Order: sequence, then C-alpha cells, then structure tokens
Amino acid sequence: MKSIWRPHHSGSEASLNPELQLPPAYAKMPQVILYILGSRGFGKSEDLLNVLEPKLGSLKDPLSILGMSTAVSRLIQAFEQQQKICIYADFDLDGTSGLALLRKGLQSLGFQNLIHYQPKRLTEGYGFHPEVVAELKNQNVDLIITVDVGITAFKACVKAKELGIDVILTDHHQPAETLPEALVVVNPNQKDCTSDLKYLCGAGVAFYLLRATKRGLVDKGFIDERCLDLRSVLDCFTIATLTDMVPIVEDNRVLVKAGLKELEHTRRPGLRALLEALDMHDRPLSSQDVSIRFAPKLNALSRMEMGLFPIDLYLIEDDSLAREAVKKVLQNNQTRVSLQMDGEKEAIDALQTWPYEDFVALNSDQFHRGVVGLIATKVSQAKNRPTFIGSRSPDGQIVGSARGAGENELSVLDALESCANTLDRFGGHHAAAGFELNEAHWPQFIEGLAAHFEKASKESNTRELNYDAEVPVEMITENLMKWFDVIGPFGQSFAVPILRVQNLQIQSFKELKGGHWKFKLSSLDSHRSFEALWFSPPAKLKDTFSDPAANTEPVEILGEIQWNYFAGRKSVQLLIREMRKLHDN
Repeated sequence: MKSIWRPHHSGSEASLNPELQLPPAYAKMPQVILYILGSRGFGKSEDLLNVLEPKLGSLKDPLSILGMSTAVSRLIQAFEQQQKICIYADFDLDGTSGLALLRKGLQSLGFQNLIHYQPKRLTEGYGFHPEVVAELKNQNVDLIITVDVGITAFKACVKAKELGIDVILTDHHQPAETLPEALVVVNPNQKDCTSDLKYLCGAGVAFYLLRATKRGLVDKGFIDERCLDLRSVLDCFTIATLTDMVPIVEDNRVLVKAGLKELEHTRRPGLRALLEALDMHDRPLSSQDVSIRFAPKLNALSRMEMGLFPIDLYLIEDDSLAREAVKKVLQNNQTRVSLQMDGEKEAIDALQTWPYEDFVALNSDQFHRGVVGLIATKVSQAKNRPTFIGSRSPDGQIVGSARGAGENELSVLDALESCANTLDRFGGHHAAAGFELNEAHWPQFIEGLAAHFEKASKESNTRELNYDAEVPVEMITENLMKWFDVIGPFGQSFAVPILRVQNLQIQSFKELKGGHWKFKLSSLDSHRSFEALWFSPPAKLKDTFSDPAANTEPVEILGEIQWNYFAGRKSVQLLIREMRKLHDN
C-alpha cells in the first residue's frame, strides 16, 4: 500500500487574520505556530487566546447535563441521611480515575459512608453486574453511583430496583434507544441532552457530578465553599481523559491544561512515587508523557491481576507504603512486558505461514488475555495490516482485541460488524475494538474477515498521511519546542503537530531494545544535525535505512518534535512517524 503525504490544510484555509491582536507575551511566537493554529481554525484573536490561555472560569454548567439535577438531589438526600453509597466503576483507567476523584471528592464534601467496587478485567469482565448488586444489598448499600459503565446494564438496574437500591448511572458510552431503569441516567451522549459535553470521558462525567454536588451542598448551607478545591482532583481527570482518547477540545482542553500541572505536583503519594520512579518528577508533564510513559504502568496492574490494582495507587495515603507499592507496579509491568514479548514472538512466528495479505487474525492459548491488545498493536504496526489477536481458554472461548494499522486505515469495528454472526459479542472504535467467540466459529470468522478486507482493498490501495507544516532543519530548536508546550496539551481532535522535513542525510543508525530505531540525521542544505527516534518501525524497512554507507540517497521524514530527558539534561529530538527516500515520493 502506497502512502500519500498531504498537508492538513492548504491555501486560504490556513491564512491568518492580518489584524491579530495578541498580548505582548506572544509577540515572538514563530510564524509556523500561528500557521498551524490558523490551519486548525484558530485564526482570530479571540480563538487563539482560548487556545493559549484556557480559563477554568469558562467551563460549562454541570447542571446542563440531562439528569444532573435529579442526581444531585439524590446525593444531597444521601448526605443528610448519611446513607451508604457504593461507587461502582469500570476497571480501566477511565473508570479507575473517575472512582478515585469521586471518592476523594465526596469524602472532602463530608460524605462518610462510602465504599467502592470494580469488576476484575480477567475474571469478571466489563459491565455493571446484577450479581454484584445483590451482594451490595447484603452490605446495606442504599445508593450506587456507576462510573464509566452501565449504559446497557438493563439486568443490573432491574435487580437494583427490585432490591430497593437507587442507581445514579453515569457513563459516556453511546446509549441504545432504551435506557436502563436507573433512578437517573447522567450521560451527555443520551439523545435529549443539550449540554454540548459529549466529548467527556467517564471520569469527566463523574467530575461534573462532583462539581454539581458541591454547588448543591454549598447552596443549601451544608458545607463551606472552601471544603474542596476541585483542582485537587484534576490529576485523575487528566489521566482518564488522555488515556481514554476523547477529544481534547473545549472544557476537556481547559481541564487537561490545568490537570497536567496538578499531576506534576500531585498530592497523591502513590502517583507521586510512580512519577519519581520513572524520573518524571519535578518537571513539566506533557500529554504524551502521561499517555505513553506513565499510564501504561498503571494499566498493567488491571491487565495482570497480581494482587495490586490501579485504584490502590490512587488511594494510598502513606509515602512509605506508596514507594513499596510502586516497586510492585514496576515488577508487575516487567511481567507484562515479558508476557507481551513472548506473545509478540509467537505471533510473528505464526505469520510465516499466514496466507492472507490484507489482515492478520491469530489465536493461541499462550496469549495472555491481559496483553492481547498490546500484541495486536505490535503486529499491526510491524506488518501494517489490521490485526485481530485472541486469547483461547481451555473451554475453547476466545477473547480478543483488534487494532487498525493507522489513523487512515480501514475500520476494525466495521470488519467485526461484517462477521457479527460468528461472534458472541464485540464493540469498540474505528482503530481499536474487542471481540469474543467460540473456537468452533474461528474458521468462519477468518472467512468473514477475508471477504471483508478483499472487498475493502479493491476500493483503496493508498493511505493518506497528513502533516501540519513543512519546516527546515534549522527550525527544529528548543525555542520551537517551548512554543509547542504553550499551545498544548495535545490529544484526540487536537493532535500533536506533525512536521515534514526534507533533504536529509542519514549519518548513523542504531537499533535499540524493543526493536526501536535511533538515527542521527543531517541537513544536506546546512549540514546541521539532530537525533530522531522511530518506535516500532515496519521490520521490512530495516534494509532500506539501516546501512547509510550503502544508502546515500536523501530522505525525508514526517515526525513530531519533543523533549528528550536524559541524565538530568533536556534536549530536542524528533519522533519519526514515517521516513522515505526522496525519489519514492
């Protein structure tokens, strides 16, 4: 499949208002930064200031979310009567972060009778389970608040109603036409909600519930305004928002900008200890730092289920216990890495006899269920094909994950939908999805995928990679990187700017642990050099770029500029998205 590189925007669409009026602090902003923002629709002074200086005072009213007023009234009743409340959250980092912020926040507001519950990823699976509702009744729970889960939990809500337990169902996933019989549903994605907060993740909805509850208690005179600084829970909000890959726009952008600073100085001993162990403390954090380096270590705890869970790290209050827990976190992550590498090797070996060109689908009893998504990601990147990886249990049930081969590649969710008659359940997104089926249906599943991708490949033989600006090597400096920090944070719907750099010479090549590549590149125009990393490049390209002595042709790259922290020093490097020889374009 051939790649076509195109600018995100062109011509007048990227032009800037010549009458821009910005504060003096931005007088020296490089034109390329203004160009990037202008091409993304921020060409007016007011729009630019919203990006450059997002303000917490601009947040939307939490009571604008449908059902929020009813939820707050029920929580105020629970507060007055000190009823027992269970916060029931999903096991992923969105649910876990929402649980942590809501539990700590409600405690600070004066709620005293709180417990929480999370289903285990491997042994219970995703969902708001009716059998757990029955157990919570035995624990005298009066009210359940769900976080990031429950929008299709019809049986659990019926069970709660039968047992006399009220349910405040908070979620952000797409609802069906019919909603569960909860006391109230708080989900900005339900049909009649006019809040314009559809981009919130599950923890985001929980945060807005906390905001509204605080306001309600203050208005009734039950608490003082100062009893909870809502900024203190934005570290949790930020981890959830970045890892759940929801759009970094409007309120999300404002809150993540503030939340990154809160996480940098977090008062949670567990999170602080993990930052220190990863040498990420005492420095500004980017959205990439959180989603790529920090969060996966936490997420590995729920993948492995080895006695310590992500929520434990959020809630630990003792510094020494936090440091001990972080040692277990890193050991657990090493186990995850080992299982992942074993699975990746088995998958790559199996591909030697894989007959299809357009996709990969493998299952094995040696693939650990907790890492199938990571194996699928690695294979899809290495082979540049949509990939479906399943973990097979002794009873023949296969639980798997699917990953697309890139932002502009074919939807793996569409592929699963085309095979729905062979699957027990499936769901997800364009680039990432999950599925379950019985081993007996695996051959039909493969046939369905083959038919789907054969048709899709005939319709598209190219993929498009977009970039924000073309820049000379001389512009890749610390000054440019500092301005990228100013216009951040980056994430879904406000992506890290991708730069195109041409006319380069490979000076040196080194293969790093994990199959990553490190280059030293220089400009053929000015001879200025810089370092660049390429994570998980396609293995088939190694001969093309690994021997610069034999490959003297100029190259060009698409990449993102980033900070490199090493041995107490900070420097600028490029992270390569794609590299090609100039004659190949």
